[in-house]
Amino acid sequence: MRFMIMHRTDAQTEAGAMPSPEFIARVGQLVGDLVKTGVLRDGEGLRPSSQGVRLQFAGGRRTVTRGPFSAAKAVPAGFAILRLASLDEAIGWVSRFAEMIGDVDIDIRPVTEEWDLGMAPKPEGLTTTRYMAVHCHDAAERGAPPTPELMAKMGRLIEEMSQAGVLLATEGLQPSAKGARIVSAGGKHTVIDGPFAESKELIGGYVIVDVPSLDDAKDLALRYADAMGNIEMDIRALS
Repeated sequence: MRFMIMHRTDAQTEAGAMPSPEFIARVGQLVGDLVKTGVLRDGEGLRPSSQGVRLQFAGGRRTVTRGPFSAAKAVPAGFAILRLASLDEAIGWVSRFAEMIGDVDIDIRPVTEEWDLGMAPKPEGLTTTRYMAVHCHDAAERGAPPTPELMAKMGRLIEEMSQAGVLLATEGLQPSAKGARIVSAGGKHTVIDGPFAESKELIGGYVIVDVPSLDDAKDLALRYADAMGNIEMDIRALS
């Protein structure tokens, strides 16, 4: 089974502060171990919300809120990674997706690249940015499946975005009742089985792992917490 382990932001990361070399080394060691064992499928960090935007769709109306912003009122239902020339272009594509879903909140933030951390030079001639769009809506949390008509419309949009080179990845999340939350403070870890409400903090980054069970994902998340220190993270099964 594939699970997404999402860690939350803190005041330092939301302020755009650079992680310490020691922190990068600890997390890098963990990621290296996950690669060696063959369980890592993907992983990204996100830039501060001050560099992003929140789209809220309700009753057929769209509200655009430029960052910074706080956590959404619902747990994530899925995400997409997009490569585009600008945040405004991302808003346009994501709005087309939201028009199909109905009432939904979507956060769009840039993905952290190696050159953002000073670990590599930015490629010459690169004019696009990777963005992560995370959507939250109540129907998905209740486990309500999309209708065949909606699935067909979404499939056509996904095909269009893929052919345009805009869509790099997309995933849906199973309800939080099938997940868990880990809160770490002072070297102590508290594990809370789902369902759960949205955290007070935004997503700071994630890894996707392929392991046999939720318990195995919890074990990896605890190692993740040891590497990151005081942190909160959610473990969600992918659809």
